Amino acid sequence: MNWDDTTDADAPAERLVGASADGEDQAVEAALRPKDLGEFIGQEKVREQLDLVLRAARARGATADHVLLSGAPGLGKTTLSMIIAAEMEAPIRITSGPAIQHAGDLAAILSSLQEGEVLFLDEIHRMSRPAEEMLYMAMEDFRVDVIVGKGPGATAIPLELPPFTLVGATTRAGLLPPPLRDRFGFTAHMEFYGPAELERVIHRSAGLLDVEIDTAGAAEIAGRSRGTPRIANRLLRRVRDYAQVKADGLVTQEIAAAALAVYEVDARGLDRLDRGVLEALLKLFGGGPVGLSTLAVAVGEERETVEEVAEPFLVREGLLARTPRGRVATPAAWAHLGLTPPRSQGSGNGQQDLFGA
Repeated sequence: MNWDDTTDADAPAERLVGASADGEDQAVEAALRPKDLGEFIGQEKVREQLDLVLRAARARGATADHVLLSGAPGLGKTTLSMIIAAEMEAPIRITSGPAIQHAGDLAAILSSLQEGEVLFLDEIHRMSRPAEEMLYMAMEDFRVDVIVGKGPGATAIPLELPPFTLVGATTRAGLLPPPLRDRFGFTAHMEFYGPAELERVIHRSAGLLDVEIDTAGAAEIAGRSRGTPRIANRLLRRVRDYAQVKADGLVTQEIAAAALAVYEVDARGLDRLDRGVLEALLKLFGGGPVGLSTLAVAVGEERETVEEVAEPFLVREGLLARTPRGRVATPAAWAHLGLTPPRSQGSGNGQQDLFGA
């Protein structure tokens, strides 16, 4: 089980199916997080490999190798970092790449670490370049050079660090420079969850939240959770509220479907923004191709919001495709909204082509 990454500046926190975590989510997630690898649901390969790494380190009496976890928000990266610390019986310190804008910021954190401590660095790809270069030496030699003074009189003072384990998390592994990526002893990519795994997550969370839920109710929520445990937990809490107010508290398939209809989350997990993008693409532009900027204006959102929040899920669901000429709806998109594609769709509309990619 898992629902992770405490920061994701790219996604609006108010979206019920968004994978970012606000203050309330973080508080609930802290109570729901598994405490060891045995409780962690899903990601079997990652769990097996990480278990070997940690067992071997404990047997040697050594600090665990540095770990890099990549994957979409909400899949369990922060949870795994806490489990690593727990399995190694070590304290953990949590920070993020955007919070480290200068090498001095990183030096201050590193110099205060205890031996064997786990440093969790979320969104590590967003760290500043000077701090990143300092991290190379810290990871490899457990040493940093602190620069005192400026100009010709500047002096580098070497500072020895106690052995520590860096756990880096990123949603964009491709943005990490090879020298940094190569210094991690273990790297793992977190995959999206299948419906059966999400049902297990939901049943476990329901037990911890004291929510009565049947198998069909859990399946209904799992099918709308976009393969993400954090979203599954968020939907479970909203369905719980609906069941308490509108029914007898038991979450069934009918109650879950009715509750999620109220919150505008459809059977495939699309919310208002997702459907707005599809409806604009189909109804206003005949299925495309249409440029991203034009599509964003049509739905009243920023270009970045459409590209980074709505598009990834729509592409993964096979409802939208990115082409050199622009965004294009797939036959599945027309079917999902119950619309009939025009005969000319796919042959290329000259006017729409002017919008570009």
